[in-house]
Amino acid sequence: MKILLTAVNAKYIHSNPAVYSLRAYAGEYRKFIEIAEYTTNQKNEYILQEIYKKKPDVLCFSCYIWNYDCIREIAAEFHKLIPDVPVWAGGPEVSYEAERTLAETPSFYGIMTGEGEASFAQLAAHYCTGTPKELLEIPGLVYRKEKAGQTVLDFFRTARRKPLDFSEIPFCYENMKDFKNRIVYYESSRGCPFSCSYCLSSIDKNLRFRSMELVRKELLFFIENEVPQVKFVDRTFNCNHTHAMEIWRFLKEHDRGITNFHFEIAADLLTKEELSFLSGLRPGMVQFEIGVQSVSPKTLKAIHRNMHLPAVHSAVDQILKSGNIHVHLDLIAGLPFESYGQFAESFREIYAWKPDNLQLGFLKVLKGSYLYEHAKEYGMIYWDRPPYEIMRTEWISYEEILRIKLVEEMLEVYYNSGQYEVTMKILDAAYPDSFDFFLSLGMFYEKNELLKQNHSRIQRAKYLLDFLMEDKKVPKDLIEESLLFDLYYRENVKSRPCWAKNPSEWKAVAKAFCKNGKMSHIEPFSYHFPKKEERTVSRFPKKLAEQIYVLFEYEKRDALTHQAQVTEFTNQEVKEKCRNVQKKF
Repeated sequence: MKILLTAVNAKYIHSNPAVYSLRAYAGEYRKFIEIAEYTTNQKNEYILQEIYKKKPDVLCFSCYIWNYDCIREIAAEFHKLIPDVPVWAGGPEVSYEAERTLAETPSFYGIMTGEGEASFAQLAAHYCTGTPKELLEIPGLVYRKEKAGQTVLDFFRTARRKPLDFSEIPFCYENMKDFKNRIVYYESSRGCPFSCSYCLSSIDKNLRFRSMELVRKELLFFIENEVPQVKFVDRTFNCNHTHAMEIWRFLKEHDRGITNFHFEIAADLLTKEELSFLSGLRPGMVQFEIGVQSVSPKTLKAIHRNMHLPAVHSAVDQILKSGNIHVHLDLIAGLPFESYGQFAESFREIYAWKPDNLQLGFLKVLKGSYLYEHAKEYGMIYWDRPPYEIMRTEWISYEEILRIKLVEEMLEVYYNSGQYEVTMKILDAAYPDSFDFFLSLGMFYEKNELLKQNHSRIQRAKYLLDFLMEDKKVPKDLIEESLLFDLYYRENVKSRPCWAKNPSEWKAVAKAFCKNGKMSHIEPFSYHFPKKEERTVSRFPKKLAEQIYVLFEYEKRDALTHQAQVTEFTNQEVKEKCRNVQKKF
């Protein structure tokens, strides 16, 4: 007997904690279970071939919005090849409206709904030993009365399964070699205390915490194995102050300077004690994802999001000023009662906070969510296929959504990438309306048919330069130098951009300062550019009377931004060092 647990991840660096947790909980039946992970970047034909070669007796899929179309196609083709192998599905994408899902997907024999560990363990026992004899005895299932593929649309739904004691679920990680160069996911709690109407987590009100004794032991395992990144999937990690502080203290005490821990938090719940403690953590040890979603009180009320925005702003500001934690903020376009103009205001306000990353997302109308049930009431038109993204609402048109998509793309390329850090700060002085700036830049891309192409970083810089020269709000030499600074700030670019000058003395200066080849670079500039701690500027830097030189050292990078360490030298210091080097030879 072979039961194949199959995951199709969005990227190779991702892993699927669900399939590992299911196998861990299966106990004595683990020996019959094999895990297979693929990615949506692989062809469906390849995934089908690989699954077929494994010859499963039972095939199980972990289903999410990012892989469901792929899984349905693979399951259908697999069923045609081996119709006698039962195909089971589980995960948030199939747990709601399970009967409808089975009716629409003839290749699925059954669905595990909700929390799956115990259901899967009993399902494995059923197939391996015949105990329980009947599937009806296993809570948490919906399955066909007839074999998959037949036209009879009648289903059994078994009893609802009670939530598990979260501490009884075994730790699912053993050999970390299987996760080399991949993100590891971990949950210290399950469920959510909040009721955000766009989110499936609001359905599970059984908030449960894993025992701290287990959590400490498991986190130490990650630290000792020098896992690069652990992402906590707790829906609101800091909803319990004592729980959060115990974990943060433990991580600080046992930190080896390698592992980064990612948390989704509610910033307005952070206490003075927590903020003070967090400011003392190693730079890069922790990163936060904070969902703001909107600044409109009416919208926040409509989506049942209880949030004190001034407290969020205050906490985010304190964290950013500490300079040791990467802060990622989220906004959602297409929410109830938020028009195009109101969303633009939300964007301007949150962008002005200057987080390290501002994700501009679009509402996904997820099965089982409150907004799914009230979509008609709000005039919501959205894609019928995953990820069910909003196209228009009573308050915002499709044309306006498309404009916001231009803003999103430019935001990702020029701000969130961190590749144009200095230039973006300087542009604050020329474009006080951030939304309008990104929209105008997006329209420039659209007009010049640049959106449908892939571009290098230097090309992106050149397009920004072209846009700014056409707009004529920034001095040409200033923006040319800031873009050149940004290019070398991130890496020692192989070819110099077309606008860069080639000083006659550059080779001699490089010989004097760059002792480690490609791992350093020196460049003359006519401006002092904003430092990391200057998150925004209100006026352009003044042109210097005499140029300076900046040494970029790529072996010494910032723990948060990964930018090179920079050191400025006066023209006199550079001349002196060059003379000393020449004397030695």
